[in-house]
Amino acid sequence: MFLKAEIFKAISFSNPVKLPLTYWLLVLIRFVLTLIPQTGYIHPDEFFQNVEVIAGDILTVDVARTWEFNPKFPIRNIFVPKIVLGPPLHFIRIVNPYSKAYLNIDLLTPYYLLAIPRIFICLLSLINDYCLYRICILYGQNFKNRLKIFASSYVVFVYCCRSFSNAFEMIFFSLLLLLVAECMLKSDKVIYHEEFLTEKYNQAETPVEKVKIFKLKTHLPQHSLNRVFILATLVVIGIFNRPTFVGFALAPIFFWLHRGLGSKVVGFKDFHYRIFTFMLCGVPMTLLLIIVDSSYYGYLTNADIESLKLSWDNWVVTPLNFLRYNLDTKNLKQHGIHPRWLHLIVNMPLLFNVLGIIALTTLSSNTYRFIRGQYSKLPRIQSITGLMLFSLVTPVALLSLFPHQEARFIIPVLIPLIYLYGNHLHPNEADPPKSKRLKNTLCYIWYILNILLTLFFGFIHQGGIYPFANALHREIKSYYGVHTHVITTHSYSIPTYLLQLESTTKVWKDKKTGHKYKLVPTTFLHKYGSLPINELFEKIDDVLNNAEMLLHKYKRQYRFYVASPCSLEQEIREASRGYNYIDIEQEFSYYPHFCTEAIPKFPSSRDQYCFESNALRTNESQALDLSIYQRMSCFLKRFCFRIYRVRPANYKI
Repeated sequence: MFLKAEIFKAISFSNPVKLPLTYWLLVLIRFVLTLIPQTGYIHPDEFFQNVEVIAGDILTVDVARTWEFNPKFPIRNIFVPKIVLGPPLHFIRIVNPYSKAYLNIDLLTPYYLLAIPRIFICLLSLINDYCLYRICILYGQNFKNRLKIFASSYVVFVYCCRSFSNAFEMIFFSLLLLLVAECMLKSDKVIYHEEFLTEKYNQAETPVEKVKIFKLKTHLPQHSLNRVFILATLVVIGIFNRPTFVGFALAPIFFWLHRGLGSKVVGFKDFHYRIFTFMLCGVPMTLLLIIVDSSYYGYLTNADIESLKLSWDNWVVTPLNFLRYNLDTKNLKQHGIHPRWLHLIVNMPLLFNVLGIIALTTLSSNTYRFIRGQYSKLPRIQSITGLMLFSLVTPVALLSLFPHQEARFIIPVLIPLIYLYGNHLHPNEADPPKSKRLKNTLCYIWYILNILLTLFFGFIHQGGIYPFANALHREIKSYYGVHTHVITTHSYSIPTYLLQLESTTKVWKDKKTGHKYKLVPTTFLHKYGSLPINELFEKIDDVLNNAEMLLHKYKRQYRFYVASPCSLEQEIREASRGYNYIDIEQEFSYYPHFCTEAIPKFPSSRDQYCFESNALRTNESQALDLSIYQRMSCFLKRFCFRIYRVRPANYKI
């Protein structure tokens, strides 16, 4: 029993170490930045792959259901978004009547619809911190520096507190690494004691000694299949959330299967037994998620279950559909084809800056040593360093095989990256002065770059969309029943759920008459991507003509807006001259707003629009050139999101 007690004592947390104050301040900043809220808009998938769809189901509002959730060929699992985003959205739905009645706070507004789900996800992101902390404690590593580096990363501040499926993937990956690390440590201790007792048993000379040693061996805890059901379930959920999770799970599961292999007490029989048991334990969750998806997308109905008339057509496996879609390069071309070195050369430094560069340098050195046959200088395979190293390299390498590569795809590798190289940013007493100066410099660079990137991706990138959605929501509620047309160009789509448009698909029932009816839409969002401005005005003309026809024929009042980056103002003004019967007038501007679809050009010294924005008189504008300060000021002012009101030219207020 003493052996069992010793082993569990070694992997327990009866005396947890206090975390540094700096870390808690960084965690507080994480929540404050989420509550502000962050106005930056990183990618439409943040909304349209998760919260947009779930909000439509729970809050009964009109939403934009993307092609990924098309019942004809769905490629997105609904279980994980429901589990993660269901609680905060149900909270809003249930609490809102009481908050309106007693506190005069309407939770069904863009701020709360954005902030409350993000706060919940921010809470879940602490699982990543906890897993990193536990792994460091288990293996006697410095957790204080690593936690501070992790908590100060802009990836944590921005990506991990948003409804990206990649953020959920990172949580699953962190849990998987922790579970495997615990299993490896436990197996190492048990195998060590088992080999020791086996040797003593063979050396024993009397039956009494053999019996005593045999009894001790029987008290050793089982370890071969430790956590197998939890691991298998976690991997299945991760794959259904994002099939790319296979790349992240590959290394940890291999290390779990490989525990003790090569020792005297673990052989290939155990290895194959673990594989079989692992696959068997993954079956229940796989079947459950297939049933959930099949029911949600309408393939499996109650009538089918009651009649027991089931066929292959009643089932949908979303990860398989995902793979079928993404293995077709024609489909990937619609989303962008990237060079296969993008993750390695661009995305790693972009996401992890100095740590990414340190990792690439170290991995290059290890590769060189491997080629030269200097195996003694490489990390031991069956070690926590080996686990973290392969958990970093394998996902990045596998995801680099696909030609569509976005930076957020590899954010989960932040955990093994910081475990391996986080201490490289903090000097220790044994370091020589030159090394200390280098580490301090790298640490300053890390913090400065992460502050800048937090500001950029958290507040500047596409930063005008959220405040415009907020204003648009208020206007729609103020002018109830009035048709509202919004054309967006050269910017991301407005998340429809923020506007809280009443459902036009639900069948409503009049409480007095019992008459059933459906609502007709009154808000129309027209998304034209990066359509050339001349072609855009053709669309504006069509929408305006249709709105005017409904106005004169059915007295349907309307309001019509065009939203575009400020950098396109000159093109819009020039194109509008060809439509003298359309009056397009600037209504609002939201600053800052950066979008790669319309990056402004640096103005010349005689830029006419800069003269107008600097309010110079005509005679001055003809006599003077713009100073570099005025040109820079004019350039920065173009990083905004401008809203134009569209009306007929003969409109009278």
